Amino acid sequence: MHHYDEPVYLISIVAKILNIHPQTLRQYERENLVTPSRSGGRIRLYSQRDIDRIKMILRLTRELGVNLAGVDIILRLKEHVEVLEQDVNDLTHEVSKLRNSGGVPSNKTLVTTKSIYELVIFEDK
Repeated sequence: MHHYDEPVYLISIVAKILNIHPQTLRQYERENLVTPSRSGGRIRLYSQRDIDRIKMILRLTRELGVNLAGVDIILRLKEHVEVLEQDVNDLTHEVSKLRNSGGVPSNKTLVTTKSIYELVIFEDK
């Protein structure tokens, strides 16, 4: 079994798996929608992550009628949301650690509103 990000699939195999023409994959690469790895001989190698991304592109274009410019925007927004979600998870973990350790400094207060954490800093005067 290969790692999710390991580039192992040739363009012909990916085209066959997804039932699309290899030229479609080349177009997605030209549009910067997918970036397969390259072997030493410049052969495109796709990972399972690449295949899943192409599946999403196909769903957006075929089932939802989104053009490639729209797909690009959607994929960029999706990636941005994933980064923000990870940031929220990291901050939530930090807040939890501080709560559990009683380590919130006396000059800082933790305010909870609708399950969103904000750190409010009060200056001692």
